[in-house]
Amino acid sequence: MSTSWEPLPSIYRSKQEFLASLSPWRRLLQKLNWHPTIDISVQQYAIEQRILQMRKEDEQMRKEDERLAELNSKLDAILFSSDTSSNQTRSTPGECET
Repeated sequence: MSTSWEPLPSIYRSKQEFLASLSPWRRLLQKLNWHPTIDISVQQYAIEQRILQMRKEDEQMRKEDERLAELNSKLDAILFSSDTSSNQTRSTPGECET
């Protein structure tokens, strides 16, 4: 029996799924003598998966922030150029506003 702390495969996301993967004889033995280390391993795996998911979401949010900042600067540049061009056409020399 292995005592190393290897990460559990993705198919073992809960105790029920772990038990379902065992042969009927092993399931009976596990019901009679359940070791809490399996529960701890499953919980540790679930926490690691949540951490990975949070890091992935954080990276996606960072990329989205960069993209939005780039689009915002382009929009500001467009608005600034349209403001300056509209101001130049309004005040032409020789015309007076009444």
